[in-house]
Amino acid sequence: MRIVLITPAPPGSRAGNRVTALRWARLFRGLGHRVDLDQDYHGQTCDLLVALHARRSAGSVERYRHRHPTGRLIVAMTGTDLYRDLPRSRRAARSLDQADAIVVLQSEALKSLQPNWRRKARVVYQSAQPPDISASPLKRVFEIVVIGHLRPVKDPFRAAMAARRLPPSSRIRISHLGAALRSSMKTRAEREMAINPRYRWLGDRPRWQVWRYLLRSRALVVSSTMEGGANVIAEAVVGGIPVIGSRVSGNVGMLGADYPGYFALRDTSRLARLLLQLETDRAFYRRLQTGARKLQERFSPARERTAWQRLIESLC
Repeated sequence: MRIVLITPAPPGSRAGNRVTALRWARLFRGLGHRVDLDQDYHGQTCDLLVALHARRSAGSVERYRHRHPTGRLIVAMTGTDLYRDLPRSRRAARSLDQADAIVVLQSEALKSLQPNWRRKARVVYQSAQPPDISASPLKRVFEIVVIGHLRPVKDPFRAAMAARRLPPSSRIRISHLGAALRSSMKTRAEREMAINPRYRWLGDRPRWQVWRYLLRSRALVVSSTMEGGANVIAEAVVGGIPVIGSRVSGNVGMLGADYPGYFALRDTSRLARLLLQLETDRAFYRRLQTGARKLQERFSPARERTAWQRLIESLC
């Protein structure tokens, strides 16, 4: 089968949408399909179009549906689709109307869809597989990582702000990996390092280095204000690394409502208490670690592969 996979993120981009599209392209090829990856649909002949991002790929969806009224079409939803665009964007809504199937990346996303969209929606958790990298926790510090580009939607400095509130006896250090997508964010990160000895911004790093920092860390903080289903959570879980996350739909849909490591959105005080508890309370640390390990099968490559295979076969 020939599949055209559309993502609005350009070649060479390190944005999450591009990373997801490249991984899906490899997965589809592994299932035996021919895959063309592009930013827009230009009339290519295909058996199936998979469009990542309902609003930003709406033009491609429209062109494909006009050219192939009965062609098979999957629209995959991002966090900005679900929690920002969908309530106010007719283009995003029309993409979902025209889709034969809708893919969401975590279970809570289904609650944001109207019944007519929910009936054709499928949850496909993104998988992760740690590379063969040797990494041990640092002994002199209790390292916490934040992984993600510096964007307002990620609330990227929440962990740094929480670290300022820790007592002098704490050994916690925040290591933040990700590019500053605005000059104002770069300035903010540099200023934070100047006033906060517990915070290090390490900038954009290759994937193998990101994995190394993650696997040697004591925990990952995901403080986003909205998430479609952060793949870095899957990476932490399969690596056995506890997650501390903001209680937003995307994080809850990945980790489950009963996961013990949540703090209220933008609640710096609660995050600081959780970090200190993580450092000082071994029973709490083991509880989080156990909670993460129980979820490892959810994010296995075999499970994601099977979910996509069944979906594609059901349509085509």
